[in-house]
Amino acid sequence: MTKESLYGIHAVGAALDSKELLELWVATERRSDGRVVPLLQKAMEQHLPVHEWRSTALGRRLNTDKHQGVGGLLRDFSEQDFETILAQLAGRGFLLVLDGVLDPHNLGACLRSAEAAGVDAVILPKDNACPVNATVRKASAGSASRVPVCTVTNLSRTLSVLQETGFWLVGMAGEGTQSLYTLDLKMPLVMVMGGEEKGLRRLTREHCDYLAHIPMMGSIESLNVSVATGVCLFEAARQRRSLSPAQHVGQEKLA
Repeated sequence: MTKESLYGIHAVGAALDSKELLELWVATERRSDGRVVPLLQKAMEQHLPVHEWRSTALGRRLNTDKHQGVGGLLRDFSEQDFETILAQLAGRGFLLVLDGVLDPHNLGACLRSAEAAGVDAVILPKDNACPVNATVRKASAGSASRVPVCTVTNLSRTLSVLQETGFWLVGMAGEGTQSLYTLDLKMPLVMVMGGEEKGLRRLTREHCDYLAHIPMMGSIESLNVSVATGVCLFEAARQRRSLSPAQHVGQEKLA
């Protein structure tokens, strides 16, 4: 597998915080930059190799001149096993399924919202979906490594297994018959979001216990999938704050 890299002050800082880097790359001219020095300190604390090049050489290595003087080599992305996640959740918790999200920036933003809303794990289909690559990891600001993510070969079968183990599936669709805000989202929950163009696929839609929509004002008919995901996850998080520890499974149990 070819190692991937990322660049930029904020992206590299987030990757260091999430321990996603194998190496730190620095432009010699920027080594004393006040924003670069803390990154060097973090790399030293993690005993990471630090390589220096002139800015132009670093740009050639990263294939961009917008690197802000820093880049890094990413560790291989480590996915979670679905069966392990299922066993640890024991029929409780809060999951997110993304059915066919293709844009890496959208996927990264969804993972970022998932972490912030307390989602226990994110499930992605293997086919017709964006993999968790360097662009996704940069857009997620480290969340891709902090929220358990698993890829499944047969999403329909996975949804059936989740239902069999006690989860309720809420699919979001513009034609959904119920408003997101009238649903009780405190049960063992799987929030199911569709892709950018086609939304939920037919088999995915048929597995959902509820089809819901986000009420809109004005003439807007739909939201970007990452925005819609954030809205849905935080409504669920708002409702789920009243759950007792015995009813809620936190991410620390899936570490």
